[in-house]
Amino acid sequence: MKEVWLIDNGDSWEDVRDHVIDAIETGFTGVAVRRDFMEFARKLGNIEVEESTIEAISDADDQNRVAEMLEAGKRVFIEFENWKIIPLENLIAMRRKGKIIPVVETPDEAEVVLTTLERGADGFAIRPKSRELMREFAGIVERSEDLSLVEAEIFEIKKLGVGDRVCVDTITLMSPGEGMLVGNSAEFMFLVASESEESEYVASRPFRVNAGSVNAYIRVGSRTRYLAELRAGDEVEIVRFDGKTRKSFVGRVKIEKRPMILLRARFNGVSGSVILQNAETIKLVTPEGKHVSVAELKVGDRVLAYMGEKARHFGMAVEESIIEG
Repeated sequence: MKEVWLIDNGDSWEDVRDHVIDAIETGFTGVAVRRDFMEFARKLGNIEVEESTIEAISDADDQNRVAEMLEAGKRVFIEFENWKIIPLENLIAMRRKGKIIPVVETPDEAEVVLTTLERGADGFAIRPKSRELMREFAGIVERSEDLSLVEAEIFEIKKLGVGDRVCVDTITLMSPGEGMLVGNSAEFMFLVASESEESEYVASRPFRVNAGSVNAYIRVGSRTRYLAELRAGDEVEIVRFDGKTRKSFVGRVKIEKRPMILLRARFNGVSGSVILQNAETIKLVTPEGKHVSVAELKVGDRVLAYMGEKARHFGMAVEESIIEG
């Protein structure tokens, strides 16, 4: 998870306190303050606190010094005196441990450091700003990368017997066209819709995704989790039909026995499958962002899917030959 920090070197605890409260209430990861203020800051709320030391980088020697600090496993707040992107790229490429947290001034700068070399820095830090602007910065880390979704064609629909299915209730309200990526393999995942539409059978539950069978993978950022593993407080990823993503957290997981249905689809010669509850209210998302019930799906219909890395080990992508059916 990307981090967002407030760095406040102010001399007045009264002023620093107000800024720390703003950081807590807008969802920042942590605050970095003077050493003699650190204990005061910890008492204000459940937030990480560090000393407000910034490493200035102006040449290759500074870059190498910061690289050594990272290798020691430290979180390092850095600021660039000259050219910014090249030394940041170098540090990201070299880093094996620790966390790189550049200090930025604008939301645009924050977006850049989070996407440099695709991997991006581990987060960013800002100096005190208005609460409205701090909320805008916090919103940047809530958004993950945009995904390229594909139009997969359904080629098999098979009713199964009773199985254990997982409902994921989040602490976030979702809109039509949003859901979660779920599948029987990390290579091929289906966009399963949130229950954000009204129906004649049940009221809408826009915080819920009836996600699928317990064995299925769910995409969470660059990792995958098994649906059966999810617990309250775990991070999840909400995906929109246009590929835009945002993070949320699990409020509750419900596992219940229900009749299930197997769906298989293909894209460019690659096929994948997902097992969902067989009910009218369980839906996938079409390329137009509409919801389509599994009860209405037909062979030849097109739904949105995500083509991910083929092999996974404990949820992380690895270079390995694995065949998943």
